[in-house]
Amino acid sequence: MVRIRLQRHGRKKAPYYHIVAADQRKKRDGRIIEDLGRYNPGQNPAMVKLDIERAAYWVRNGAQPSETVKRLLRKEGVYYRLHLERWNKTPEEIEEIISQWKADKKSEAASATSKEAMRERLKAEEAAYQEEMKKKAEEAAKKAEEERIAKQKAEEEAKKAAEAAEAEAEAETEEKAEEAKADDAEAEVKEDKKEAKAEAKAEETEAKADDAEAEVKEEKKEAKAKAEAEAPAEEKADAEEEAQEEKKADS
Repeated sequence: MVRIRLQRHGRKKAPYYHIVAADQRKKRDGRIIEDLGRYNPGQNPAMVKLDIERAAYWVRNGAQPSETVKRLLRKEGVYYRLHLERWNKTPEEIEEIISQWKADKKSEAASATSKEAMRERLKAEEAAYQEEMKKKAEEAAKKAEEERIAKQKAEEEAKKAAEAAEAEAEAETEEKAEEAKADDAEAEVKEDKKEAKAEAKAEETEAKADDAEAEVKEEKKEAKAKAEAEAPAEEKADAEEEAQEEKKADS
């Protein structure tokens, strides 16, 4: 059986293919029956150079194309040509129809290319929009994070300031309390000194009073003793004076 297939040529990673009609029993790179064209998928668009008449001849005579070659033959209009032949179209009509079909395909391809370009442009615009939105989201997130950090820092500073003010107020209160305590202690010391001075003065006055009383008592005692000492002398003088008066009376 004759098979229409691709025969690989070219360098490693840069292949191109011969479209050939070959005996199915032969090796891939073995002897061929006929060279029908070239196919290079590495080009953009892919290059296809095909002898349509000879390819149609082999298909008409039962040659079986591989899947890739069948796709290329359908794209080049080989099967359409055979279809028109079955409808008994003349070669001139076939050529006219095929020419119109190819023109329509080119128009469709151009339209498809335009649509593809439009899709690519829309895709690029969408990607750019998404990138811009992502950038804005990242900037918004960054700004929010900076605001959060600033707010946290402000809260921490406010808290530290409040704690410092509270500590200062406590220190001031303690200082005033210490001052008040010192004033109270000083007042207490002064009061104690005043009381001690008053007590000392009272004791001194009491001591003077006791001394005066003792002196009075001593004076009274001395006066009594003196009086007691002077009393017998007076009595003796009185007795002597009475005796003299009696004596005078007797004489």
